[in-house]
Parts: sequence; structure tokens; C-alpha cells
Amino acid sequence: MQYAISLLGALFCMVFPLTTLQAEPLKAVPAVVTDNASSAVMLDAKWAKDHIVAVGDHGVVLISNDQGVAFHQASAVPLSTPLTGVSFADAQHGWAVGQWGAILASSDGGDSWQVQRLSSNKDRPLFAIHFFNVRQGVAVGLWSLVLTTDDGGQTWTEQTLDTPSGSSRADLNLMGLFANGEGAVFATAERGQVLRSDDFGNSWRYLDTGYEGTLWSGAVLADGSLLVGGQRGTLLHGSAKGEDWHRVPLERKSSITSIAVSGPHVVVAGLDGLMVRSDNGGQDFQEQLVANGVSLTAVVLGDEKQPILFSRRGVLTVQPR
Repeated sequence: MQYAISLLGALFCMVFPLTTLQAEPLKAVPAVVTDNASSAVMLDAKWAKDHIVAVGDHGVVLISNDQGVAFHQASAVPLSTPLTGVSFADAQHGWAVGQWGAILASSDGGDSWQVQRLSSNKDRPLFAIHFFNVRQGVAVGLWSLVLTTDDGGQTWTEQTLDTPSGSSRADLNLMGLFANGEGAVFATAERGQVLRSDDFGNSWRYLDTGYEGTLWSGAVLADGSLLVGGQRGTLLHGSAKGEDWHRVPLERKSSITSIAVSGPHVVVAGLDGLMVRSDNGGQDFQEQLVANGVSLTAVVLGDEKQPILFSRRGVLTVQPR
């Protein structure tokens, strides 16, 4: 019997069979610095205040100091396993997570990294991470894995989730994290669930969207309301309290992988080159196909509000407005 993570399987051809969760101890091998790193499969990207940091397969970390026009590879990453999430608290201090429950930390803007956590005997991957400040952070992953820190990642504590309604145990895969800037953090999950924490990830409550599939990503809009996306073109809009969910109608049914928001500007990216845009805070959306249909995995918005796109084929050309 095999267990496949739908998000990573569909996007990145990363399958985590149940039989490999107990495996030979991991031997950490540093990522290789190459000339074509910008063509690697990229899995997440975030702003680090004044520059962009993206992470991906084979431990590749890319950095751009010019609004995504050019990227260079980080010089020292101690793992060559897939990195699936990244978060920066300021321009210097950042963290990345990935396979084998790895958590890496950087104190120089992403150019070099150190291992803070690595589960070398059990592959229970982490999919997303968010830091509120340089000390307090949360990471989430396979089978309701939630880890928190209040010392900048020097130590991590596993938190126990309550069992969701209609289930016998808390075993949802937690796929993404996003915050509202006012202390609350949200996790997107399977079975149409969004989880909310108001205490830096130490405790959570479930927000049922009414959708039954997996939600992969989310963001807080300018008015405080929530926008989450997932399988088969599912884009849901809910109130700031995580209530009154309704579907945003899309013509295409490509799964949504990433949502970026800057003021009234919203960009939603997905598989098969799906990009959905709004310039009025999510009141209206326009769909378009980009990059010859290549599957998009992450998006950030530049200073000019242009989307900087990442994909299973690496960094894509900045799309003009």
C-alpha cells in the first residue's frame, strides 16, 4: 500500500510511499551549486523584505535582488533533498522546510543555511513554515504535524491537534500557511479544512469551508477576508472569521497552488499555466493562460505589482501588466 501526497505528487512528482516513511537513516548531502539552478523545480518563494528567496528540489535555493529579473543560487545549503516552504522574518533571518522533516535556518538573507532539525530515520515531511518574528515560528506537514518554536528555531515543540469533526483522529495533511499580520496564522489542509491559530501555532481550531477536497494555499485579502485555493480549480472566499465561504467561479479546473496579495492586487497561480488576477481586492477576477501551460508552483508580487512566477521548470519571465 502506498500513500501519496496529492499536492507534491501532482506538482513536483514527489511521492511519499507509506513503506518509505521508515527508511534507512538519511545521509545529509549538501546541495550542488550549478549553472542551471534557475531551471530546477521550484516549490515556494517569499519576500525577505528587500529581496526574493525561492526554494525547490535538490535543495536549490535561489535569491533575487532585482525584482525577479535575475536569480543566483545560494552558496551553502547543507541538504540536497526537496525544500517545500520558506519564510523570512526580516531581510536576514529566514527558515526553510522540506523532506525528512528538515528545518534549515539562514542569518545572511538566504545565501547560507544551517540544519536546525532533521528526522533522519523517519520521513515525515514538512510542507510549510511561517515566522511571526525572529523568535516565534510554526511549521506544518504530514499527518497533522505541527511544530512551534519561540527561540528562533533552536528548539522545536510538536503540538497535538484536536480531532476534526467526523474523524477518528487528527491525521489531515497540512499543506500551506498564511497569516493576517495581526497575530493569526492559518493552515490549509485536506477535506476542505482551514485551521486557525491565534497563539503562534500552539493551539488550533478548524474552519470548515464546506469543500471536500484538498486546499493547498491561501492568503488574506486587503479587507481581512480569506482566499484559499486547491484541487480542480477550487477558489474559495470567506469572511475574516473564516465563515460564509463561497466559491469564486473559474472557467478552468486546474488546481491552484499559490496566492499572492499586495494591497488590492491579487494573483492566483496554478497547474497547467493557470493565472487568475484581481486589481480590486478580489471583487472581480480575470483568468489567463501563461508560460505555454507549464504548471506554476509559486508566485510573488514585485514592487510594480507584476507577478514573478515559479514552476516545475524553474523561474519564469516576469509577466508584464
